[in-house]
Amino acid sequence: MQGHIVNLPNFLSFLRILLIPWFLYFFHAGDVVTAIVIMVVALLTDWFDGHAARWTNEVSEMGKILDPLADKLCLASVALYFLWRGELPLWFVSFVVMRDFLIFLGAAYIRHRHKVVTTSLWPGKWAVGFVSMMFIAMVWPHPLFDRYPVKDFFMYLSAVMLLFSFAEYCIRFYRIQKGLGYRA
Repeated sequence: MQGHIVNLPNFLSFLRILLIPWFLYFFHAGDVVTAIVIMVVALLTDWFDGHAARWTNEVSEMGKILDPLADKLCLASVALYFLWRGELPLWFVSFVVMRDFLIFLGAAYIRHRHKVVTTSLWPGKWAVGFVSMMFIAMVWPHPLFDRYPVKDFFMYLSAVMLLFSFAEYCIRFYRIQKGLGYRA
């Protein structure tokens, strides 16, 4: 793999993965403030790792894999937790987990077969942002989130963006498989 494996951007992605069980623990224990702080730190590492990689010229093949993997693990873990609590519908969580699993398999196949490490696509980043807003609305005890269907709004908006980004990934994988041009 090109680039350094141990660098600030990769550390931030790995930290995001390590924060998952701590968020779940504190939220489940009722320590909402600590859970929110952990969630904010995780969201900031998601934003900052890519910027840090570009600012420090530390973009690495490992980072191209670790960052989206951290996103997928965070999203799936928290979604499954809220499904277990009865706060998210089965169709949404199933869709999120299956989509991410299929994208991960597709990226692994492309990496193995064509030696191409695919990067995240902007529709996927927007989708993760909308899912993050949904999770914030679910975790943060703000009266606005109780009065208005903020969670549902971001859940449906996320579903649309997740579906659109899944189609974009499928098109990218198809183009790479057929030897056509593709956007990195």
